[in-house]
Formats: sequence, structure tokens, C-alpha cells
Amino acid sequence: MPNIRKKQHLGLIGMLLIAVAFAGLHLTAVTGRASPDTKNYLSYALSLSGESREEAGRRAIAYSCASGQHASLSPVPWTNRKAVGESEEQCVRRLNDSVAYWLRHGNTSGMTAPFANQRFMAIFEARPGYPLFLIPFVAVLGITWGLWLAGLVIALAGSVCVLLTLRAAGASRRAGLAGQALYLALPTGTVAMNPLSDGLSLALGTAVALGCVLLLRDRPRTDGESGTGEGPGAWAAAAGPRTGAALVAGGLVLMFFVRYSQALLLAAALAGVLLAWSGWLRRERRQPAPVLRAAGLCGALAAGIYAGAHLLGWPMGQDSAQDLLTHHYQRPDLPNPWPEFFVQEGVFWSAWLRRQADSPVLPVLLAFSVWALLRRRSVVLPVALAAGAAGLLNQAGHPNLGQLHGFRLIVFLWLLPVLAIPLLLDRPSREPSPVPAQPEEVGGGHRDGTVGVAHQVREGA
Repeated sequence: MPNIRKKQHLGLIGMLLIAVAFAGLHLTAVTGRASPDTKNYLSYALSLSGESREEAGRRAIAYSCASGQHASLSPVPWTNRKAVGESEEQCVRRLNDSVAYWLRHGNTSGMTAPFANQRFMAIFEARPGYPLFLIPFVAVLGITWGLWLAGLVIALAGSVCVLLTLRAAGASRRAGLAGQALYLALPTGTVAMNPLSDGLSLALGTAVALGCVLLLRDRPRTDGESGTGEGPGAWAAAAGPRTGAALVAGGLVLMFFVRYSQALLLAAALAGVLLAWSGWLRRERRQPAPVLRAAGLCGALAAGIYAGAHLLGWPMGQDSAQDLLTHHYQRPDLPNPWPEFFVQEGVFWSAWLRRQADSPVLPVLLAFSVWALLRRRSVVLPVALAAGAAGLLNQAGHPNLGQLHGFRLIVFLWLLPVLAIPLLLDRPSREPSPVPAQPEEVGGGHRDGTVGVAHQVREGA
């Protein structure tokens, strides 16, 4: 028992040390993170907190322009910020002139300040979740430190969900800590820290991944099986399918209000991958029931997300294509945007592949992920594949060469190495599959092949 408690404490200490190291690193770049879209979310949050639209826009402009002066000084990896070619005063003047222009041209309503035409700003009006999340941070700490702390909370929450996901899948403590560290060290951590909706969407996506693992595992493990009685690892071992279903449903519903397009793609990717996996299990004469239940839940949520966005009149795929091809709706719509859109797809992905060849960090990590897929048996692997597919689909929906050097639109792809590579730290499982096998007779009764039931029988005996 003392050894078990010592190991529990070591796990908690390791988790906290990783979090403290990450926070310390990002204290060197409290500002300098704003992107062109940051002012949209910030003005939305300030308007929701009770400020006038004009004052919210003024404060958002002041923060964005001040942040731009520090962008090139950021030492945090993966940011790839470039020096801004204008002074803070010139930036403020330019954005104020833009606001005045669009006010004169009809953008006189909404929660976000009129930084562009009303049709473009409607994209951000349809993402109230992140501005709502920002309100208490900005109200208590002000804009600069409020945005920084909000990003830190989002990043650490996602990293803990990754750790719990790996532990729930049966990975060792060191694999869980490695997953947490990878999440914070790779672009997932930087995207989470940036003042944009992508980080909160990513953190909710990790909660959905955790829920899927709990559903696929089908039954919780007992304390005896997990080897722990308390702490994050013990919670991950003991949580059951109901907790998993709540995390999947709750995570996707919240993500709907943060970035509904990413929620739709994640739910659809999970449903598709899990449905394909259940078909493979059926062909192998294995029990696919937990996988089918998880696929059904994700599929129903995907349908609900699509219907909800349609009923609310939020911009859909056609609007996204027109946004790309008309330079944010500043040119007339194309009668049929799809031929030109697919031309842009080819241009973007050709350039993206050349960039990966020049800087092959992601290809190397994906190669290790494939190795983990081939060498390990874990319920986390199909979930990681679905998350990666959701990232590729999200980037495919925005083939903008301006995003070629960024990571935020494709950030879910980085969850594949984050969740898969740590499994290589553990010994290969001798079990043929993490999914329960077909029932077999044991002593005149039946056993369904799950670890939990087998242990319950032994404990009852």
C-alpha cells in the first residue's frame, strides 16, 4: 500500500511539474499572440459583458495593435510570427478607418464590432462559446492577462484530458505523462494558448476523445485492476460508459457553440471510423457492440449539429467556399463555386506537401504514429485516427494559402501523434484486441470476455 501511494504521488507530481514548466515557458510571451481574428472574439466578449459595441471595438483594436508590436519577439516554438510592418498608431488608425467604413456600408448590428462586412462577421457571431468563456477572465484580470490565463486554462485542461484518455485506455503512468507533455510541446499547446476559438475547440475535442475511450472500453476497471485507489489514473480506470457518453455528448454540444464546423467534422469522423471498425470486428467474429454504440452516438450528434446550425441560419459549407473565393465576400458570389474551390484544394495541398518535405516534423511524428497503430492494440487508436481525420477535413474546408504556415486549422491532426506515440513506451499487449471477445462458456456459465466481468467473477468467488 505505501508503494502504491508513493506511485500515485509521483504521478500527480509529474503532471503538476509538466503544467508548471509549460506555464513558466509561456510567461515569456504573455502578449504578442493576437491574430487578425482575435479582435473579433474579444469585441464579442466585451459586448457580452455589457460594453457598447463601439467601446468593445475600440478596446479590441487597442489590444490587437499593441500585441502586434511584440509578435516577432515571441520565443515560444511553433508560433512562426512575423514582424508587423506598421507602428501601433498606424495599426489603430487603419482599423478605426475600417470600422468607420463598414459602419457607413451597413454593418450596424451584431455583437462583434464592424471590422468587416456583416456577412463575414456573421461567421464569428455564430461562435458565442469562446467569447462567453473569456468574460470572467477579462473582467477580473483585464484583457492582456485575462486572455493569457484563459489560454493557459484551456491548454492545461486539454493536456489533462489527453493524460486521462491514455490512462483510461490502459496505458502506463509514464505513457500518460508523455502524452500530456507532447500535447503541450507540439502545436496543440501553442494553438491552445492563442486567443482564438481553436484552442477551446481542441480542449473539448480531447474531452470527447476521453469519452469515446470510456465507451469503447465498455466497462470500468476495478481498483485492483488499475493498481491505484485515487488520483487521475484511478478515476480514468473506474469511470464507466455513462461517464463516457456524457463526455462525448457534452463535449460536442459545447463545441457546437465554440466552433460548430469542427464539432460536426469530429463527430462525423468518429462515427465513420468507429462504424468501419465495427465492421472489421464483425468480420473477425468479435463482439462489436460497444463500438456500434459509440458510433451511433457520434452519428446522432453529427446529425444534430448539422440540423442545429441549419435551423439557426449559421454559415454552412457553401458560405465557406464563397468566403474563400470572393475575399471575404468583397466580390460578387460565384454561381457555382465548387469547380474553382477544388482547384484551390489542389494548389493548397501541393504546397502543403512541399512544406512538409522541407520541414518534416509532422511526417516523422505521423510515421511513429503508424508504427504505434501497427505495434499496439488499444482503444485509443481508432479515436486518434478519427481526430486526425477531423483535422484534415477541417483544413480541406479552408484551402487558403494564407494558412499554409499555420497549424490552427489542421491542429486536430496533431492529436494522432499525441495519443498514439506514447503507447510505444509500453510493452505490446498480448491480447488480440481491446474490444470484448465473443462470449465463451466458463464452468457452466458464460463470460463475455471483458476484463471487468472476469475480475468481478474472481472477487465474487
